[in-house]
Amino acid sequence: MAFPPLVAPAASLSDAERVRTARQLRLTEIGELGQLRLAAARVGVLGAGGIGSPVLLYLASTGVGTIGIIDDDDVERSNLQRQIAFGTADVGRPKTTVAAERIRALAPDVRIVEHRARLTDANAQELLGGYDLIIDGSDSFDTRYAVADACDVLGIPLVWGSVLRFDAQVSVFWSRPSSGSPMRLRDVFPEPPAAGTVPSCADAGVLGSLCGQVGSMLVTEAVKLICGIGEPLVGRMLVLDALSGRTREIPLAAPSRPAALPRVSPEELAELIAEEPTITLLDVREPDEFAAGSIPGARSVPLRTLLADPAAVDVTGTIVVFCQQGPRARAAGRALAAAHPDADLRLLAGSYAAWSAAFEPSGTL
Repeated sequence: MAFPPLVAPAASLSDAERVRTARQLRLTEIGELGQLRLAAARVGVLGAGGIGSPVLLYLASTGVGTIGIIDDDDVERSNLQRQIAFGTADVGRPKTTVAAERIRALAPDVRIVEHRARLTDANAQELLGGYDLIIDGSDSFDTRYAVADACDVLGIPLVWGSVLRFDAQVSVFWSRPSSGSPMRLRDVFPEPPAAGTVPSCADAGVLGSLCGQVGSMLVTEAVKLICGIGEPLVGRMLVLDALSGRTREIPLAAPSRPAALPRVSPEELAELIAEEPTITLLDVREPDEFAAGSIPGARSVPLRTLLADPAAVDVTGTIVVFCQQGPRARAAGRALAAAHPDADLRLLAGSYAAWSAAFEPSGTL
């Protein structure tokens, strides 16, 4: 399915950038207008590693105007087999710093935003909110689901790729596409695999050149979305087998979605608490987050515990679920709604961050 251009065009290209991208300007599908759209685009890249390194370099080479780099690691010698943005002399240096230097050397007109931070459920929306689309090159399930949930909330496309050993997968997830049906990571993989059931690249190994192949494909998907050309991989997944040299396409179909849970604002929740003392507040954050501060009277039920057995959670009366920003609460709400279809379940709009901003400075309910 084709989509309209994701980004409005920039006003102009510099003479140097016009010369640098001359071969791309000759592509009739891109041309002057497409190149101006690329120059105006803001793309966030999660991870500067095996997938992120080629993604960053090809984004810069293609003329994307603003590139955000989200990574909190330093370069290690074992990275150099596949993370082509780095060299031996960079070992020990921050990945965001080195990647920014490589990008500036390749495309001086690019604006680079360095986020030397680890993306979590708590900060994902803040880190990703300023971008037109996100490319996920991360290598942990916790991070992958945090970025996917944040993109779902923000309504921005997530260009997604995964590599392990000689195998890879590539797709585009988008909760609010400009046309067609939504497709989310959780529609395909509802929950992360149990710890220890899927080996990491460090344990199982990975072919470095396959990381480059996948990174290039992700940038191609980003270019198609930005310029409104071709058929992006929304609702489809490419599966690559490097050993056989075969690629196959799997059509993706979103499951039927239950009605969204009703939301209550912090002010409405304060009124509910005053009127209904037996209301149950479920804080699905981690225990250390709960210990640092929560809504008075809330119960701590970490998301991983809830998802392990949602039927065991007592849902008598009115239940209001919250986390820090919202994604974990939505996942908990879905699980509880499936296990307890008749329960009175609600979500706290803006979750604990909104409650804290509304009430904690004054210390009142």
